[in-house]
This record gives sequence, structure tokens and C-alpha cells, in this order.
Amino acid sequence: MNRPLKLRGTYPVLAIALISGSVALITILAALGILNQYIQSVIMSIGINIIFAASLNIVNGYMGEFSCGHAGFMAVGAYISSVLSLILFTENKFLGAPLLPPQSALLLFPVVIIIGGIAAALAGLLVAVPSFKTRDDYLAIITIAANYIIMTAINNLEVVGASRGLMGMKATIFAMSDTIPLPWTLLWILLFVIVCVIAIKRLMASVLGKGISAIRYDEISAEIMSVNTNRMKLLAFMFSSGLAGIGGGLFAHMLGFINPSSFNIMKSTEGLVMVYLGGMGSLSGSVLSAVFFTFLLELLRPLQILKWVFIPLLLILLMQFRPEGILGNRELSDLFPVLKGFLGGTEKTDRGVKHEKSS
Repeated sequence: MNRPLKLRGTYPVLAIALISGSVALITILAALGILNQYIQSVIMSIGINIIFAASLNIVNGYMGEFSCGHAGFMAVGAYISSVLSLILFTENKFLGAPLLPPQSALLLFPVVIIIGGIAAALAGLLVAVPSFKTRDDYLAIITIAANYIIMTAINNLEVVGASRGLMGMKATIFAMSDTIPLPWTLLWILLFVIVCVIAIKRLMASVLGKGISAIRYDEISAEIMSVNTNRMKLLAFMFSSGLAGIGGGLFAHMLGFINPSSFNIMKSTEGLVMVYLGGMGSLSGSVLSAVFFTFLLELLRPLQILKWVFIPLLLILLMQFRPEGILGNRELSDLFPVLKGFLGGTEKTDRGVKHEKSS
């Protein structure tokens, strides 16, 4: 008896319905005021941290490199998308009147965020090219330097407010809300989280993803097996930086104000904590650690500046007592096999295919 085979990477109807229903429910509850502004801000922070941690996990987890300046790429995406948003949809100090009707933000906002991500991906070339010849500690130094180069450049750009920062992005959100009264910032963050997580999952399950993972185990052996390691590094760094830039753009519009200090080395440290807490090479781990870490930051908020002592300490303790993180390089579907079909279908082995054909 012939039975249809499940295609690799397809998502079951139940999973799509559950995700769509969850997004719709959260949006409706927020629109009705049942979820207050504080709860919404926590949910949005979780979403941005998921994008940030999952993007860094591509380099530090799946590829096995050691990047320490990921917040710099987040800054590029934040500033580029913010400037575009101000010029296109709001009264601004750059050109005065907006270039487009404010109502057009409803359709063009995701385009602005994606352009910020593309700019961040191009900035990722600052790291990708030197990474061809360096690894480990040397690569960490290069990425930290890239973070400081980006921060110093922004600090000296008066056109974007220099160290004083840039504000006014909330006007774009208000323009969308005036057109259709919905919590648009929350909705767009949720949608971008879903797209980014699926994109990472699909990439790492592809042939290119296998090439990226091969570098982690042994770069020389990967080259012997005809893996173009330079191309894989370029792809990983640019894709990772681009997703961080998308997170930065959403972060800027969530707050309505950004300055260079928002993306300093401490922000990069937050990303490292989330990656190593969840487990290097685990997408599920990045999601879980982002949720846990965001709640932890909220609990530590009364400590103010002292929380920046606790966060690096948490990273040190992780390296000492749980270096593999919560999940290691495993996914939730590895621990709970029942989730395999729910999260994306099952792969058929050659033996299984032959057995089905014979039946």
C-alpha cells in the first residue's frame, strides 16, 4: 500500500494553526488592553532577544567560532532602519517633510526593517573576511574591535545624534496605529521572530548548513571533503549579522530612542550569555534561554547597575559548571520525540522509503 512521504522541512497544519492562533490571541489581548504595556514590553523584549541569541548561535554555536561583538551589527540595523523610517514616514530633521504618506508605513515597515538587516549583513563583512585566517581568541579580538569601530563611528556622526542618540521612531508606530488600531510593534516583532527562527532552522538543515557545521568539528577535514570553508564563513557571518540587524531595527522602534551605549560590549555579553546558557548549536536552547534571560533581567532591574556585575558572573559560572548549556547541541525534539512531527515533519531513511514502496 502506497503512503505519501512527508517532505523534509514542511510544517504540519497543526503547528501553523497553533503559531498563527497564538500570535492572533496575543495581538487581540494587547489591543483590548488585557495585556498592559509592561507585559507587552516584556513579550517584545523576549522576541528581540530570541532573534539576537539565535543569530549569534549561528556563528558561536553551529560554526564553532567565537564572536564577541555581535551588538555592533545590531546597532547598524537599528540606525539604518531608524533613519529610513524617519525620512520616509515622519517629520524629521533630515529632509523635513516625509517622503511618503505616513499611512504607507503599514505596508513598508517590514521593508525598512529588512533593509536595516541587509546593511548589518554587509557590515558583517568586517568580520567575515578576517575570519578566513583567524580562529578562537584572535577572532574574538577582531569581533570586539568591530563592535568598538561601529560604536565609535556612530558616536562621531552628528547627523544621527552622535552620543546624544536618535529618537522619533515611535511616530512611525503611531502612524500605523492611526490607520488600523493594533499593537503594531508587538505584532511585527512576533512575526519577525517566527520568520527568523524558521529561516535559521531551514538553513541549518540544508546542505549549506551542514557545511557550516562541518567547520565546528574540523575545518581542515571539511576542506579536504571539498567544503568551501571561506564561503561558509562568509555566509554564516553575513546571515547572522543580518538577523542581528533585524533585531536592532525592531529594538529601535520598540523604544523609540537609541544611542550608541545601547549596543556596547555589555549588549554583546548578553548575547553570549543567552547562547551559552541555551546550548551552542541548539536553536531550541536559544529560544528557551532568551525567555529565561529576559525574565531574569526583569527580576534584577531593581539592582540597577549591579546587574551588570551579575550577568558576566553568570557567564563565568556557566563556563565552569555547565559549559554545554541547558540543551547542549540538542533540540527539544531530541528530548521529546513526539515533537518531531509537530515541529517540522520527519525525515525518511532509505530503508523506510524502500519498505513503503514494497508495501
